[in-house]
Amino acid sequence: MHHRAWRSAGELAVDLGTANTLVLVKGEGIVLNEPSVAALGPSGEVLGVGLEAKRMLGRTPAGIRAVRPLKDGVIADFHVAEQLLRRFIQMTLDRYLFRVKPTVIVCVRSGITEVERRAVRDATRSAGVKRLYMVSEPVAAAIGAGLPVDQPVGNMIVDVGGGTTDVAVIALSGVVCDASLRTAGDELDQSIVQYMRKNYSLLIGEPTAEMVKMQVGSAMPFERELELQVKGRDLISGLPRTVTVESGAIRDAIAESIQRIVNAVRHALELTPPELARDILDNGIMLTGGGAMIRGLDSLLSFETGLPVRMDLDPLTSVVRGTGRILDDMPRWRNVLVG
Repeated sequence: MHHRAWRSAGELAVDLGTANTLVLVKGEGIVLNEPSVAALGPSGEVLGVGLEAKRMLGRTPAGIRAVRPLKDGVIADFHVAEQLLRRFIQMTLDRYLFRVKPTVIVCVRSGITEVERRAVRDATRSAGVKRLYMVSEPVAAAIGAGLPVDQPVGNMIVDVGGGTTDVAVIALSGVVCDASLRTAGDELDQSIVQYMRKNYSLLIGEPTAEMVKMQVGSAMPFERELELQVKGRDLISGLPRTVTVESGAIRDAIAESIQRIVNAVRHALELTPPELARDILDNGIMLTGGGAMIRGLDSLLSFETGLPVRMDLDPLTSVVRGTGRILDDMPRWRNVLVG
């Protein structure tokens, strides 16, 4: 819906993720959800962003590149990341004609470097933003999932994104102990690419691997295993070919990566102070992020830790919804924001 009405003030929440970028406007909800991909021309100019650029991944002619500027949750290409963030904010501002420059909260990973902070500041400034705040992703995800983050109670959040998995124990608006690992959605896709190459002599691109993961990927065995037709290029003949893959094979392909996520959760639990560990025993673990949608991940975590595991109702949007809640009640959540 395009609102052309003037708005007196604007407040935005932005989740700049490795895989997707989401923008929420206070009072409107999520207005933009696009892949964090930019298409670059021969001299590095940005030709397109988001969905139109993602369709170009693995399909570009000479001179055009489709780039994902965030790698493993870290900004790998500052120039493109700035352009991407600026374009997405600009798209939102054009749609909602704010009278005054808006206030923006951007979600950032917990171990963000000063250089990355500066890149985020520069991008938002050039997009025409009045005030910029930042919030740590696991904290925003926990607020989005409805956890009482500002209470003296331990809450454990496992946020499986595209580039990183953040495991954090949060109490009194702060992260008490956390583990961030670069095993997440992207690495699962990579594992599937390598597995298909090794076991089926089939070359597939990352977008195909992502589709395979979403359709038949699992952390635990199914009652009845699924089958999927996968199209790619035969390594030996060099010709296009279709192979039938069983979900059990894909589970083997991603098993090592899934185990790393489980180990990170166990590691964070080992570092948790005993009083907070007691709270987690009562409240369990909250699972969020797009990668949390791998079937059976909640059951596997529960089996491995002996703790109850709940999954947020809409894990893809937990972070941006949490940031929206911060916008709704700034005095309450003041402590979680970094200026």
